Amino acid sequence: RMVNIPKMMKTYCPKLKKHTMHKVSQYKKGKDSLTVQGKRRYDAKQKGFGGQTKPIFKKKSKTTKKITLKFECTESKFRRLITIKRCKTFVLDGPKRKGQKG
Repeated sequence: RMVNIPKMMKTYCPKLKKHTMHKVSQYKKGKDSLTVQGKRRYDAKQKGFGGQTKPIFKKKSKTTKKITLKFECTESKFRRLITIKRCKTFVLDGPKRKGQKG
């Protein structure tokens, strides 16, 4: 299934408590921190002889990922993340409406 979402969308802003125009973008994961406790523990365990110490996950069963959208209000600059259903192809398009061909 293909999901097509416009780049600008009128939706509810919790800060202003009314519907406003929102800029829509796809959420991207930030860079992993090297100073976080789990990473420090993993690196310490990996040090020296003995090869790979923790299991590497290889049995991936899912073929799709859930899409997370980032909505930014154009008036208040309030951002929020909304998760939509799984889909194979996801497209961020221009402002298309029902009935229009494009």
